[in-house]
Amino acid sequence: MPIATVNPATGETLKTYEAMGEEEIERRLQLAEATFRTYRTTSFDERSALLRRAAGLLDEDNESIAQVMTTEMGKPVKQARAEAAKCAKAMRWYADRAAGLLADEEPDASDVRDSGAKRVVVRYRPLGPVLAVMPWNFPLWQVVRFAAPALMAGNVGLLKHASNVPQTALYLEDLFHRAGFTEGCFQTLLIGSGAVDEILRDDRVKAATLTGSEPAGRAVASTAGEMIKKTVLELGGSDPYVVMPSADLDRAAEVAVTARVQNNGQSCIAAKRFIVHTDVYDAFAERFTAGMKALKVGDPMEEETEVGPLASEQGRRDLEELVDDAVRAGAEVLCGGERPEGPGWYYPPTVLSGIDREMRIHREEAFGPVATLYRAADLDEAVLIANDTPFGLSSNVWTRDEAEVDRFARDLEAGGVFLNGMTASHPAFPFGGVKRSGYGRELSGHGIREFCNITTVWQGA
Repeated sequence: MPIATVNPATGETLKTYEAMGEEEIERRLQLAEATFRTYRTTSFDERSALLRRAAGLLDEDNESIAQVMTTEMGKPVKQARAEAAKCAKAMRWYADRAAGLLADEEPDASDVRDSGAKRVVVRYRPLGPVLAVMPWNFPLWQVVRFAAPALMAGNVGLLKHASNVPQTALYLEDLFHRAGFTEGCFQTLLIGSGAVDEILRDDRVKAATLTGSEPAGRAVASTAGEMIKKTVLELGGSDPYVVMPSADLDRAAEVAVTARVQNNGQSCIAAKRFIVHTDVYDAFAERFTAGMKALKVGDPMEEETEVGPLASEQGRRDLEELVDDAVRAGAEVLCGGERPEGPGWYYPPTVLSGIDREMRIHREEAFGPVATLYRAADLDEAVLIANDTPFGLSSNVWTRDEAEVDRFARDLEAGGVFLNGMTASHPAFPFGGVKRSGYGRELSGHGIREFCNITTVWQGA
């Protein structure tokens, strides 16, 4: 894929970039290694002042960077503004809390005495340059939720961003530089995916984090495993959205629409499979389908637009194939399901019912505004359907029955269980998945410690 900004609302190529050559990559690796030697010794106060400055600059740039994101990947501009604001919030959260999250820990005194030591301290030390391979769907947030904790921990970052969001990628490097971070603290590598393997094998790169597709995750994990390097992977998701009889149906259906079409439906944590108890299935399906039909699809730069184009022509083609396969196998289209005429990579909000296990859309992630409806006879079947997926990123459950709350929280195979609300990430809470959705955690104290050398310092009498 060329490194280029292609407006998904029109299909027009606006700007192209040359991939960095070997000499420039080498220069940047050398710079990262050299910068880390000194940056690792800076204090939390110094780092937090820099990160707060970056947050302030990002707030000032909110409108301009929102328009860049919308131009590059098609999200409604209102959502792009919210994404930029969320990034500034996360920067400030880590700037305020990193010192406490990574403070030295002293084990229980009795255990220290039992070990024969006078004192034992557990310290969190940075690893070094970390390679971040990031996707296009949240082109600012996905990077910042890695960069903010990594920089506060004393690491330095090397960003390989998706090839269709180069302007956002370059903006991030410039943002941290303008904030006062030394040049080598955060660098954008304008490279294709084929260059990732060699960089990851370089001894100067100490770890990697990837958010993206399952094949990309396998490739990075394989190389990192061979090189014995730490990785964090956040891959695909096909999150269940379970509705039980005690739920507030009007609210559950209203939130379900947003949960499915946020970011034009291109979100790993978007609800995709709607599993509804048979007692309320018809009522929910009617409300949900009506809500999906009512969405305004259009130019993502317009304020009233709720669903913009998909980010790429291939992405729309992949989504169409999943829908067409399901329809051929007997699924019923309750709304949408047909590509509109005209320019841009638009696809209408779509609801399918009558899904069975043999359909591709049951097994694969639908990355776009397409929802699948399932009827569950009881709680046990709802759990069974929810877990019948290779993914396990997050989940949503609507019920006011406390016994059901406990059961779903215990039995759903996912990195998150959101009750009577939709999945969302927040800097204070760990984020990540199980099964083929990846491993490791981002955000919170768990996320900042992922790329730390947890060091036991034992001191004898």
